[in-house]
Amino acid sequence: MIFAAGLGTRLKPLTDTMPKALVRVGGQPLLWHVIMKLKAAGYERMVVNVHHFADQIIDYLQANGNFGVDIRISDERDGLLETGGGIKKALPLFDCESPILIHNVDILSNLDLNALPDDAPLLVVSPRQTKRYLLFDETLRLQGWTNIETGEVKGVKSEEVKSEKFRRLAFSGIHLFHPSLIPLMADWPDRFPIMDFYLKACGDHLIRGFEAHDLRLLDVGKLDTLEQAEKFIV
Repeated sequence: MIFAAGLGTRLKPLTDTMPKALVRVGGQPLLWHVIMKLKAAGYERMVVNVHHFADQIIDYLQANGNFGVDIRISDERDGLLETGGGIKKALPLFDCESPILIHNVDILSNLDLNALPDDAPLLVVSPRQTKRYLLFDETLRLQGWTNIETGEVKGVKSEEVKSEKFRRLAFSGIHLFHPSLIPLMADWPDRFPIMDFYLKACGDHLIRGFEAHDLRLLDVGKLDTLEQAEKFIV
């Protein structure tokens, strides 16, 4: 599933007239780069959620014959459902007995998607610098989350974070949603962030981190990263 429904406010004024997914890097839309990466890894069915300038995305895919793969649209034009709600709404479009790879449309990386184990929920992470970190134990099992700028902590006690009991790793925007978690979504509303869901589930369910070594990753979410992105894809 490719998350492409966001408003792209950090890319204004470009996103005043187009969705973030169609902002170009290296002559091609961000959506193209993600689809090509997934296709190269052997993915044959993809779901793209849409909201902001949804028709532009749908028209782009149709004009390109869905790039030779089975692409389905999860329509959120009636209202953004956030990341968790977006997955929940899209579940009928998938084979729910198989893991679902989730990929943000504004993420470029050198990650080998075929290297990801798929026997449990999985969050691709790295030790890059950020304000918000996921917290893992020594086995890379998810335990919590912290914002080091505000001091906010979820899932663990704040004093445990300060004790350096856990490893702090940054989330990549790429993860594997496992079918074992689907029953847990029944009690969640239509709209919610997937990370809140993971943080609640991780107490009773194994949710692992996957630390990709030598990972090169760029979040093309802001105007000042577009120039970096041009160099990144070379």
